Amino acid sequence: MTEQPERDAARSANADDSPSASSADAEQEWWQAEGLPWKHKPGRADFACLTALSVAAVYGLVMLPLRPIMLGLAPHILGSLGYRTGLVLVGALAAVGDQWWPLVLLFGSLMSMKFDWIYWWAGKLWGRSILDIWVDGKSPRTQRRYERAWSWARRYETLAIVVTFLPIPIPAAVVYAALGAAGTSLRKFLTVGFLSALGTSAGYMALGYWIGEPAVAAVDTYGKYLWYVSIAIIVGMLAVYFYRARKQEAPQG
Repeated sequence: MTEQPERDAARSANADDSPSASSADAEQEWWQAEGLPWKHKPGRADFACLTALSVAAVYGLVMLPLRPIMLGLAPHILGSLGYRTGLVLVGALAAVGDQWWPLVLLFGSLMSMKFDWIYWWAGKLWGRSILDIWVDGKSPRTQRRYERAWSWARRYETLAIVVTFLPIPIPAAVVYAALGAAGTSLRKFLTVGFLSALGTSAGYMALGYWIGEPAVAAVDTYGKYLWYVSIAIIVGMLAVYFYRARKQEAPQG
């Protein structure tokens, strides 16, 4: 009477060891696919951060051709968004009597760090995995630069935040993610970031003030051609996109 349950249990164990069961176990979950930054089943925070990163990337692409137009038509708005050229021009306008520079300085300082917290958040959520995503497909030189920035940021912390606001070609997003992964508090990160942004924004405005009227005249002349500059940027972006797409579709030989 007891042999039948034992045979059923044996058949069940054999079924679990079958090739189909093994292949099913070997299949990855969708969130384990390559190219995704998390090493765990993502939650609401992971999706929110990934969405925020996408928004920041789209914003950068949209603003690329708009910035030349805004420089000629709305320098106060461009400066308030934290762009250096706008801040310099507002400083030059202040030299000829413009009164809006204090507000532009304040908003420009705040907006120059508008997306920084997202990269800090990505580092806090995913640690080094986000760096592995960013370096994938990059040249060896770029990979080494990102690696150095990551290590340097974790070592110097406060100084690393300050340096990202200087006109130095340093991968700021990598630095911010490294600080998030290292456990730098958000309060410290934002406080040091704002003070650094305020100082550098004031410096750009001071440069424009020192240049003064010649800078205003140069932008007035530039305004006659700004649409051509923006069109050239758009054409260049499309050319790069189609070139990369064609290169990816080309057969590997």
